[in-house]
Amino acid sequence: MAVRNARDLYTRRNEGVSVWVVRASAITASDPDAKGAFFESPQGKDYRHATYYTASEEVPHL
Repeated sequence: MAVRNARDLYTRRNEGVSVWVVRASAITASDPDAKGAFFESPQGKDYRHATYYTASEEVPHL
């Protein structure tokens, strides 16, 4: 039933290609009070952001 409900909710506009369903007891959330340390990029590692890269013309699917 959960898979069917997720399919109806999340794939109405052909947005998804896969639906994952897990029990709520199996979900772990990060601490909202630690969001700075958890989500901020470390200094000096800007190369991890895709904005610094250019797509190759030889790769048509990008």
